[in-house]
Amino acid sequence: MEHTETLIVEQLKTGNEDAYQYIYDRHYALLCHVANGYVKDHFLAETIVGDTIFHLWEIRETLEISVSIRSYLLRAVRNRCINYLNSEWEKREISFSSLMPDEITDDKMMISDSHPLGTLLERELEEEIYKAIDKLPDECRRIFDKSRFEGKSYEEISQELGISVNTVKYHIKNALASLQKNLSKYLITLLLFFFG
Repeated sequence: MEHTETLIVEQLKTGNEDAYQYIYDRHYALLCHVANGYVKDHFLAETIVGDTIFHLWEIRETLEISVSIRSYLLRAVRNRCINYLNSEWEKREISFSSLMPDEITDDKMMISDSHPLGTLLERELEEEIYKAIDKLPDECRRIFDKSRFEGKSYEEISQELGISVNTVKYHIKNALASLQKNLSKYLITLLLFFFG
């Protein structure tokens, strides 16, 4: 952390409101842009950023920052955005499951081997997943297989294939995007079949 920033943090820890205002003015706009990239809602992004920066003031006396203030705040905003999105996803799952008719949420229908329709759809979905994986470019598919089916970490794949961890992450990200695109129509068909 730069000397100037060290002084700012020290001033903040003593309760200097000018130091707090300096941090707010210097980083607010960028943090809002980043947060909006996650939550796709300007007002919500501003709320998350405001809460994050205010939290600095709340914990100022025990604040320990080893990186730059901007890096610290970016990580904090990112974490808050991810927590928010995860929370919203869980709410949607609960809401969605509460709308299902009893006969559809019945475990016997959805997962039991004795239900022929469930077994057929499960088998078809599995086939579609493997077809989608087969469509991936060779290196991308090989890396995805090692990650998802062999349970290897990014570091292990990196060492085994002699490539960087970032290259591994790049291929995993592309694989997931491709699978999502190729399977989305099929998954929608399944949902319409069950819930339409």
